[in-house]
Amino acid sequence: MTKIPTSPQPLFDTLENLKLSLGQPTVEPISIYFQSSQILKADEDYRHANEFLYSYRGSKDTFASYRREVERLLQWSWFINKTSLNELKRLDIESFIDFCQSPPLSWIGLKSVSRFINRDGQRISNPEWRPFIVKTNGRDNTKQRKDFTLSAKALQAIFSILSSFFTYLVQEEYIENNPIALIRQKSKYLRKYQQKPKIRRLTELQWGYVIDTAEIMAQSNPLEHERTLFIIQALYGMYLRISELAASTRWTPEMGDFHMDMDGNWWFTTVGKGNKERDISVSDAMLAALKRYRRYIGLSPLPTPGEANPLIPKTRGRGVINSTRQIRNIVQKCFDLAIDRLGKDGFEQDAGLLRAATVHWLRHTGISDDVKHRPREHVRDDAGHGSSAITDKYIDVEMRERHKSGKNKLLKP
Repeated sequence: MTKIPTSPQPLFDTLENLKLSLGQPTVEPISIYFQSSQILKADEDYRHANEFLYSYRGSKDTFASYRREVERLLQWSWFINKTSLNELKRLDIESFIDFCQSPPLSWIGLKSVSRFINRDGQRISNPEWRPFIVKTNGRDNTKQRKDFTLSAKALQAIFSILSSFFTYLVQEEYIENNPIALIRQKSKYLRKYQQKPKIRRLTELQWGYVIDTAEIMAQSNPLEHERTLFIIQALYGMYLRISELAASTRWTPEMGDFHMDMDGNWWFTTVGKGNKERDISVSDAMLAALKRYRRYIGLSPLPTPGEANPLIPKTRGRGVINSTRQIRNIVQKCFDLAIDRLGKDGFEQDAGLLRAATVHWLRHTGISDDVKHRPREHVRDDAGHGSSAITDKYIDVEMRERHKSGKNKLLKP
């Protein structure tokens, strides 16, 4: 019987701490850990994986996604399947997919934590880290390890990311074939949908409570929550992704990214998914929100061309927020208070549903609200969608009409 490590250890550090030279791990215990698998080519597997991941250093989010899937594959291949990467066949990958759908409980965590921590000037493995996480949203912390499920979207990511990884290994002449490409019936894993996928967004009531709560927080504690209010307004009002507010290696949002054109119209320039730069139209209400925020932090009402002041600065110390997790925590505090207010006002169902909301729902909500009265093409370009078909997912007129026509169906003639 295969012995499964009860406490898997992380294999790859953050981009800032990842070193490519000679394919050596940043943290020495990593090599001790993977060598304990007794796989002869584990060090070569690691070097190739390290170089592959480093090639995605242009985007923190992309790097994190690829690191997650490659890390899981290596853990399974070495410690469960007892093979190196260049020995994997189609049947092995199918076994890996099955494993990901039902990993051992000891490989499942209840919260996202850093892979490594600093202790006495050294980077060491975080003992709380696990390759799989039970997704909990907001304050819904009732889920247990046995509740772990792998969504259809997560399965699709496994196929897509690992196919890219194996293609890279083929090009590097480390393996002969891409085993993902040899799986002929991916449909048994990947679910097909007859209709448009459901867009996760806030109801009008929930959004009203969230924005009102942010304003109340800003009034009661402006030192901390004027920034909270502006973040929530920007995520909703300009459909920003959370990664477009946090500084990264490729982009640092600055006040000068707000700029006025020759017609007196204001725009916001950002760099989004796929490292694509786009201009977002700034509404009068969003411009008023910017003025309020700038006045509070001691700046002139509107930015000057090329102004380098950070868009989302830290409240303590100097510099900018460069962690999407920190922005999530800021927004979650507002969600939590909004949930309390909804419950106290008798809207228990809405409060319960808001517990499942994530920061990204604010972007979805802003797009969904705007596409009702703005030209689809304008919303598409502001949102940075690659095609109008993506924007069409936010238009639910047909769904409403369909439900209306079926609302009075009888069960008994």
